[in-house]
Amino acid sequence: MTGTLAAIGAGLAAIGAGIGIGKIGGSAMESIARQPEAASKIQTAMLIAAAFIEAVALFAVVVSLIA
Repeated sequence: MTGTLAAIGAGLAAIGAGIGIGKIGGSAMESIARQPEAASKIQTAMLIAAAFIEAVALFAVVVSLIA
């Protein structure tokens, strides 16, 4: 039973990360379309935010598998 709950927790973390990164990517592309001259700043901020989301998702997966 514990393994099943850990798998569900890991799956939810992966789904959450996918949704978060998808929203960041979509918003960044929309922002670049509106202001092409700010593309490099937008891409930098997007990559940093995506890295934070991935780190939190990885932490959630590890915690769900340990617990």
